[in-house]
Amino acid sequence: MQHSAVPELAHTHTRPIHWVATAAALAAVVAAGGFLGPDKATAAQHGGIEAKGAPAAATPPDPAHADYPLDCGPAKILVQKKASGDLDGDGTPETVAVVRCDAGSGTPPSGVYVLTAYEGSTKARVVATLVDPKDRLSVQDFALRDATVTATLLGYSSPDVPSCCPDVNEGAQWQWKNGAFVRSTPPTARSM
Repeated sequence: MQHSAVPELAHTHTRPIHWVATAAALAAVVAAGGFLGPDKATAAQHGGIEAKGAPAAATPPDPAHADYPLDCGPAKILVQKKASGDLDGDGTPETVAVVRCDAGSGTPPSGVYVLTAYEGSTKARVVATLVDPKDRLSVQDFALRDATVTATLLGYSSPDVPSCCPDVNEGAQWQWKNGAFVRSTPPTARSM
């Protein structure tokens, strides 16, 4: 073994104080990054053009602050899924919420509601019902893209089918056209 011609330097050995100083410096960098980081990202839907006079970063309605036309008795209303975007092209985001009663067991039917915000309030209001719980449908694969709401609806071919086991599966989509939400069937994927 060959020894170094340079004597051992004292500052090349780590001591606990070195680790403490390194941890403190790293914490200071992370904290400064949090304060000096970029602003929140914003995205515009429906073509990326905002309507004149609309706020640049409008907050979508919160589905937890809405009164739904749903009677759950003693059970609570459960918001299962939600998505927000500008559905009608006015530059203000709406929220679409999939809601059902929190029954604890079974498959209670879902309702799909479009919400807007009351001006100057945190309260949201229902402006359209896309799926009524009275239709005994459950919602799966829910999405909102390019001002189009899509969902897979599970239902029943007759009243004799038990509510545990839906036997009808259909796709649905809704778009705002001529002042109303119009339901259609999305194109199916074609196999080759």
